[in-house]
This record gives sequence, structure tokens and C-alpha cells, in this order.
Amino acid sequence: MQNKHNRKSVHVVWFKRDLRVLDHRALVQATNRGPVLPLLVVEPDWWGQPDMSARQYIFYRECASELHTALAALGQPLIVRVGDVVEILDSLRSSVNIAGLWSHAESGSEWTYLRDLRVADWCRQAGIEWNEFRQDGVVRKLESRNGWARRWDTLMSEPIQRAPESITPLESEVASQRMPTPGELGLRADKPAMRQNGGRSFATATLGSFLHERGEPYRVAMSSPISAEHSCSRLSPYLAWGAISMREVAQTTWRRQWELKQAGGQQSGKWRASLGSFPGRLHWHCHFMQKLEDEPRIEFKNLHPSYNDLRLPNESDAARLTAWSNGETGLPFVDACMCYLAATGWLNFRMRAMLMATASYHFWLDWRQPGLHLAGQFTDGIHWPQTQMQSGTTGINTVRIYNPIKQGYDHDPDGEFVRRWIPELGDIDGSIVHEPWKSPIGSGLLDRTYPMPIVDHMTAARDARQRIYGIRGSASYRDTADAIQAKHGSRKSGVPVPKRKPQASRRRRSQKTNEGQLTFDIDQSPALGARSKS
Repeated sequence: MQNKHNRKSVHVVWFKRDLRVLDHRALVQATNRGPVLPLLVVEPDWWGQPDMSARQYIFYRECASELHTALAALGQPLIVRVGDVVEILDSLRSSVNIAGLWSHAESGSEWTYLRDLRVADWCRQAGIEWNEFRQDGVVRKLESRNGWARRWDTLMSEPIQRAPESITPLESEVASQRMPTPGELGLRADKPAMRQNGGRSFATATLGSFLHERGEPYRVAMSSPISAEHSCSRLSPYLAWGAISMREVAQTTWRRQWELKQAGGQQSGKWRASLGSFPGRLHWHCHFMQKLEDEPRIEFKNLHPSYNDLRLPNESDAARLTAWSNGETGLPFVDACMCYLAATGWLNFRMRAMLMATASYHFWLDWRQPGLHLAGQFTDGIHWPQTQMQSGTTGINTVRIYNPIKQGYDHDPDGEFVRRWIPELGDIDGSIVHEPWKSPIGSGLLDRTYPMPIVDHMTAARDARQRIYGIRGSASYRDTADAIQAKHGSRKSGVPVPKRKPQASRRRRSQKTNEGQLTFDIDQSPALGARSKS
């Protein structure tokens, strides 16, 4: 073994959810200080968590492949290791002197938070400085939401970091491993037939096509799964895995808005109207990440404790969860959306909200298990604060109990979407497919090739509404809701930061935030919320 005093010092850049070389502050800063060892660690224990899935890993591996190519072109290919990151960092010290560890701060699940605590402890014991950089709008140790949006704008306005011109190759060879297959990680076979491809090249192409070709009807098209598939940005998985930075998306959008303003004209006006809505969605992407950052227990516990005994376990829960997860509830539009999600790994926000709300209200399931199913289905993962928002357990958001039949008539008026994704109903004409029991041929299908509804949706919605609002009457409920609003509420929601006011006024305020009214496509990044490690 080479004497450690004769070994060249290197800076380890740990790639996590930032699989790119452009606008990568950790990479740039480390490269400016000396030789760099670009490291990606495939962590089997992480991929074995219940919110992770093979479809996410396939996307991640494709992003990593393009990252490897980009780094090799700069002079030093990506070093891949499989295992526990602390053990891997410790083993690297036997072949190189680690001068520093560099990464972006990760907002992740409890598992990644605890892992980062172990890394921080290892760094302290080894005398190695860990340098972390922000790459999104999340602020660690945030004392107040006041001014948060301005801080977001300031961060996104900072210059985009160019990729290093070159990276000095490592003097001593450091072995790299092959990235395992999903099966080798123990992941269940799962490859959506219509999934998006991972990698920076696909990220930039998707952004370009949205801003110049697909995005003109964005504002009005985002609500229907039919039109949203084409007209929404579809950037959420690329942001989730860091194939493109939020800063690059924001600045490219601002530049396109300026070009449209300069061009003028009626067509430009339509584009400007839609793209005027998009930056707000980028803010909201980070807004929900910040909620979990500030309140990590949201991943597991109701934000408002008054709901802790609301949905107690029931012997029918398993059957209802299975029916909902498999798209076999007998509510055609709900089932079609779930089948579409299974085939694509993506769904527009309004339909995501409807799926979660239906599970929570009509089937009266606690949000955690339906949330885990959706977390694995979405290539971009899930926001636990949004999961709770759609389940009515935050105490500050408008309770939205979607009528799943009306949603079908509103957003699939000809029944095209349902017939495509529920082929068992393909012979039922027109919009009546949303209520197949009304069709003359319905009796020959229902409970044979397609199930009858497992609940009466109107009765279930009425009962759910009574249960939810029955909890909201006490003074202690309202006081807790005020505190939640003060800590987590958007300062642009139209809801003021609570002050001591008459009881009736406080009650209205706690129930009228408009966060639940938003419909956007880009705020579903993985379950997020790393806590400060210092």
C-alpha cells in the first residue's frame, strides 16, 4: 500500500440528487481546489425503502450514465461504488488522501437524513470538512417564512455555474463498480411502457419543447390528463434527480418570457399568459419541500394532531387499498388515472390530488399507505406535505373532496381517456362511460369484466365531510391551526400570519388557505425534507 504521506490529496464530490455537471456548485468549487474524485454511491438500503421503486432507479441510472459521459469528457469519469456510503468513504481513505467532501445539500426522507448524520459524524472524526451547497429554494434552520419567496428569487437569479473546463485525472487508479440492475438491488420488476427517459439531454430537450412548442395552452390544459400529457412541462423527474437545476429552469423560462414580450402580437400574448403561470409553480415546488424541512414528522405523522384518531385501522382497509392501487375501484375515471400512472410514471397534479383525496375520503384510508404506493409509482416521487394536504390533515388547507364522477365528465367529456385505459369499458359509448351502470350494456360488464363501485361515492363523500369538519370546532383545534399557518403557510396564499383575534375570525382564517386550489404539474418531487446536520 502506498504511504499516505506520499499520496496526492483529492476532493471527493459526492453526487446525490444532482446528476449533472452544469450549475453544479460543489463540483466547480472542488475543482478549483485541486484534483477531484467524482463519486456516486448506489445505496442498496436506500433503494430498499418502501417509497423507492425500480422505475425510479432505472431513471436514476440513466441520469448517472449521462453524468459519467460528461465527466469523462472533462477528464475524469464518474467513480461508482455500491454499498454503505460511510464504509465506502472510509475505504477510499486507504488509496487517497481526502482533502474535503463536497456535495449539494439534500432534502430527503428520514432515511437519507439519518444517513447524512452518519456521514457528518464520520467527517468530524476523520477531520474532513464537508462543504454543502443549496441547489433549490429550501432554507435550513428557517426561522420565519416571511421573505422566503424573495430569497428564492435571489437564489435563482444567481449566475449559473459553468461546468469546469477540465478535471485533472486521478494520479492513482481508483476502482469503479458497475451499477447494479434493479433486480440485483431486490427491486420488483417494474418498467413503465410509456415512461420518460432519464438524463440531462432529455431534460434540456423537455424544457426546450415546453417553452417553445408545447407550453402555449399550459394554463388551461394542465387540469385534464389528456391535454396535460403534452402541455405540462414534464420536468418534475429531471428536477427530482437533478439532471437539470431549478436555477437553469427558472432563468431559461425568464429569458423566454422576455423574448415573447419583445416579440409582441396575439400569439405571443397566449404564450405569455401560460408562461406567466409557470414560475409560480417553480416556487411552489420548493414551498412544499420547505414544509417537510421545517417539520420532518410530516413524513409519518398528521401535521394537525387532532386528526390522529380520525382514520383508525379497519378490517376493510386492505381490500380498499388493493382496489385503489390496482385501478379496480369501479369508479372509471379514478381507475383510468391509476392505470395511466402505472404505464407512464407521471400524472398531472389535479389527477394526483384526486387519487389521494379519493383514497382518503371515499375509501377512508389513512394517507400513509396510499402515499407509499404513489411514491413508488411516480418517477419523481412524492411530497408528503401534499399527501396530507389532499387528505385533510394539515388543519390549514381547504378540504377538497373531489367528486370522481364529475371529474371524469369535466376532464374527459367524451370518455376517450377512460376507454383507452380501461379497455373493459371500451364498448360503452360517449361520456356515459363515467357511469357505466347507466349504460344499456352495463349489466353485462359490471362485476364480470369490470367491478361495480366499491363505495357509493356520494354517501362516502358526505360521511367524510361530516367527520372532517366535526373535528374543527374546538378552540384548541383553532389555536393549533393558527400556529401551523404561522409556520408553514404561504405568504402569498391570501392568508395573513395569525395574530390574536376574535375566535370566529381565527376559525375562518384557518380554513381558507388557497393552497389546495392550485393545480400545477411540477411540484411532485420525491419526499423531501432533510434536517440540519450541524
